[in-house]
Amino acid sequence: MLQALIFDVDGTLADTEKVHLQSFNQAFSELGMDWHWDTERYTELLNISGGKERIAHYWKTVSPDVFAIDANAIEQTIAKIHELKSAYYEAAVRDGQVELRKGIVNVFDEAERAGVQLAIATTTSPVNITTLLRRALGNEWSYRFSVIEDASTAPRKKPNPQVYLQTLSRLKLLAPACLAFEDSFNGLAAAKAAGLATIITPTDFTAQHCFEGALLCVPDLSGLSLDTLRNVHAKAAERAYAVPS
Repeated sequence: MLQALIFDVDGTLADTEKVHLQSFNQAFSELGMDWHWDTERYTELLNISGGKERIAHYWKTVSPDVFAIDANAIEQTIAKIHELKSAYYEAAVRDGQVELRKGIVNVFDEAERAGVQLAIATTTSPVNITTLLRRALGNEWSYRFSVIEDASTAPRKKPNPQVYLQTLSRLKLLAPACLAFEDSFNGLAAAKAAGLATIITPTDFTAQHCFEGALLCVPDLSGLSLDTLRNVHAKAAERAYAVPS
């Protein structure tokens, strides 16, 4: 029986990546850096989980020798870039530039009425989650979720399954009782490694990812009621426990 729905945030709850990209470029410009990520570059960088990790990966790509000079200074610069980027992103969300994806609120409402728990399993920062969901769901947004795991509690980035394993532990549920919702290959890999059946709602930035092994891949959740999710989940469980003839 389906007992919990576990959601990623960036890309899954909201198509945030365009605003994240704009915010990175604003931070680079403010710091006088000659970096500018276009959509193609950022799409490639999304294969790396985590904003600071993307910055470090890109820096090593364009200036591999600089890391041997002063690693501490590099780390401080990356932290400053990410701090500025986060500030720009939060301002953009507060200004209404990011909305929840189609069907999300309806699924939340149906799950709550039916007593199905909601959880968040993301490796984005707590402030990003709060900024997005406070505006979308109101000041009491956090009370809708039984568990919230993020970068502060699960530092190992996806595809590492840490965030999902911790979420399941705090829910006190086994993976077969839950469904995960993701938008990327790394997210799917993390959820699968935790034993979770996963529904994928890709964005323009992740549409080219390989989603082999996903339970379902759909444009968004607008056509999926809780009853549909229950049926899909039940059929997945039947297949998992079927005895080969």
